[in-house]
Amino acid sequence: MDNKSYPKVAYFCMEYGLDSKMKMYAGGLGILAGDYLKGAKDYNYPIIGIGIKWKQGYSDQKIDENGQPYDAYSNHQYEYLEDTGISVTVKIRQRDVICKVWKVDKFQNAPLYLLDTDLPGNEDSWITGQLYGWFGEERIAQEMVLGIGGVRVLRALGYDIDVYHFNEGHALFAGFELIKEKIDQGMGFEDAVLKSREEIVFTTHTPVIQGNESHYLDRLMYMGANNGLTIEQLVWIGGSPFNMTVGALRLARHSNAVAKLHSKTANKMWACVKDRSEITGITNCIHKPTWVDEKMIDAAVNDGDLWGNHMRNKRNLIQFVKDKNGVVLNENNMIIGFSRRAAPYKRSNFIFTDETIIGPLLNSGKIQIIFSGKAHPLDDTGKEIVANLVAMTKKYPNSVVFLENYDMEIGKMLTRGSDVWLNNPRRPKEASGTSGMKAAMNGVLNFSILDGWWPEACVHGKNGWQFGDGFQCENEKKQDERDLRELYKVLLKEVIPTYYEDRAKWIKMMKNSILSTKDQFDVKRMLEEYYQKLYKK
Repeated sequence: MDNKSYPKVAYFCMEYGLDSKMKMYAGGLGILAGDYLKGAKDYNYPIIGIGIKWKQGYSDQKIDENGQPYDAYSNHQYEYLEDTGISVTVKIRQRDVICKVWKVDKFQNAPLYLLDTDLPGNEDSWITGQLYGWFGEERIAQEMVLGIGGVRVLRALGYDIDVYHFNEGHALFAGFELIKEKIDQGMGFEDAVLKSREEIVFTTHTPVIQGNESHYLDRLMYMGANNGLTIEQLVWIGGSPFNMTVGALRLARHSNAVAKLHSKTANKMWACVKDRSEITGITNCIHKPTWVDEKMIDAAVNDGDLWGNHMRNKRNLIQFVKDKNGVVLNENNMIIGFSRRAAPYKRSNFIFTDETIIGPLLNSGKIQIIFSGKAHPLDDTGKEIVANLVAMTKKYPNSVVFLENYDMEIGKMLTRGSDVWLNNPRRPKEASGTSGMKAAMNGVLNFSILDGWWPEACVHGKNGWQFGDGFQCENEKKQDERDLRELYKVLLKEVIPTYYEDRAKWIKMMKNSILSTKDQFDVKRMLEEYYQKLYKK
């Protein structure tokens, strides 16, 4: 591809999941960002990434002897980071904070530049310590480094950028820096906003109002995040309290949600925001070389030994579980995989709701379930969800497993070696759900609520199963009752009988799963849509 005709893009994100050993990601947002940069490298797009070099990264979340999750942090060293020799300064709380700039491109990714405040002489060296470790002033400081510092890095490196892509609202202060540059050149505020808007695009993720970050105006002013803007100008951009998503929607010329259903949800959720960009649906995708076993795709395309290759992956997963937890699962019995952030709307322990139904299946070993996932370090409700899952491993020690400290390695093992991939969020609160795509391309059959990406892929009984028929209701109790009834019905009448009684159909469904998703949800398609719908004016 001749990339000279394509707009040059700077992609801003708080986290990047490039490799399991590079602890600069928390979950799906970072995994998407990592896959995006790898795809940009594969297909020669003129894209660079801007992020933060986290000293301790996200929490290592372990389980104590009482079955309770706890958070631990350690300092990480990355000898493969390239010192660019460049530093920039961001004024935070009236102090100049020096940000050193590192480069990483060793994971077959487009260049990623990381800002680092952990330097001798920096009074605020803590800023780039923990990913999502704090809220309030600390979070604002981190976002100032990412946004304001990130634009200054681009200038120092001499990049000529056409499009500034904010992956979530954390990067919004980059927009403030773009506005400031134009005001410093003599433009008025409104003209500077209009000119900056021509350069900015935005991806929104969280379809829950409470999950979209906001800050008090006086705190932004105290921190210096306003970057020369007045309170009135801040209110015009992001309201009061200042909402980062609202601000990004107003400063972007185009915005996108991460699935078609999510675009409907997001446009409805932000319908009250005046002068915002329309939110287009561009469904997330995955980087196949990172996540998918090539032998599975080859077997599906060329009528090879799909089951034999799957069983190899399943045995690898069983050995992985044994090494981690000491539990030996039965390779002849169904394994259901589930890995999600521990949040109430994801309903991690939903399948256990009626133990008169699920208990006998677990006690007999007819189904085995492997869970993994983390709660936010400051989320006690999420930690309670994790503790409940761990309690189930003690109640059903031979058939329920919880793998602590979820990371990319665990995700890869689960989405390759499980038989079934379970997903049961409260529709429509799942934005996308790329783990299901990874499972599907590995021949692991999705069994899911019609939420996120799955409505675009599901052909019930052909390449996986849905339950709930897209039902959604303001009354959570009513929705939960109906979804649970449908989950058990499809599990008992379709999923389990097919696995144990109709191996030929199961293998055909595996093949359909791979063939129906391998191109549609590959990062190549996502990048093409970004350029067509977001980047090109």
